[in-house]
Amino acid sequence: MSSGTRISAGTWSALPVIIFLLVGFAAPLAAIIGFSFMPPRTFGFGGRPTFENYVTIFDSTTYISLVWSLGLAAATVIILVVICYPVAYGLVRVFGKWSTLITLLFVIPLFVSENVRLYGWLLFFIKNGVLLGSLKSLFGLDLESILFTKGIVLFGMVYVYIPFMLFPMTLGISMVPNETREAALDLGATRWQVFKEVELPLSLPGLMIGSLLTFVLAVGAIAEAKVLGGQQVIPIAHDIEIAFTYSQNWPLGAALSVLLMLIVGVLVLLALRRFDLDRFLGRR
Repeated sequence: MSSGTRISAGTWSALPVIIFLLVGFAAPLAAIIGFSFMPPRTFGFGGRPTFENYVTIFDSTTYISLVWSLGLAAATVIILVVICYPVAYGLVRVFGKWSTLITLLFVIPLFVSENVRLYGWLLFFIKNGVLLGSLKSLFGLDLESILFTKGIVLFGMVYVYIPFMLFPMTLGISMVPNETREAALDLGATRWQVFKEVELPLSLPGLMIGSLLTFVLAVGAIAEAKVLGGQQVIPIAHDIEIAFTYSQNWPLGAALSVLLMLIVGVLVLLALRRFDLDRFLGRR
């Protein structure tokens, strides 16, 4: 083999990863996209390609599930930004030696199944459960449970996805140099001005990555609606599951999956264009 066509060591090293991505990601994705154009209720490739499955999504009420999923995911991101930024700031600048302990408090729940944790909240909020039962026994208050409402679904999503927002945000704040903050203070800037003009812009990549990660995960959430919401909210992931299982309409499930991936992919690409990912990852 001539030197001009010799494969470099880097290419050989990357070959297992390339094969893994092709087999484990690209191939299933291509199959889902192809299947979305098959006639409804078929179980194999064949027949004339059709857009009927995509038309069905918007002719029925299925698109409402997509709107709910996107709305709840966006609300989860907004709430978590408000909650997590002060906590992340404290972990980096304020808590000192207690930062490790506080971080562990957020990490330990990740070792427990999401469904187990959600059922724990179910027992906590259920009628005559931990919260309402205690209030009734101690104070005679007979309150209605907030379970099986849209608000408790949002609460469950915020609870589950806190770590996915907090840790990238903490990384972003930690990358703001102390020298820059001190220089701004020495030049006469107030603490609010330092935060608004220095710390927030420089920590924005961490906030952005946390928001994207949280949004992508939350838009496909299903357990929170099933366990805490009692099907008061039907997320798009539930419709996809039903299409592939009970309805046995695989092409419709594939079309829903493709539509969800397309919308989320476009939103992520638009967001990624707003900051320099290479700089955030320390490549330059």
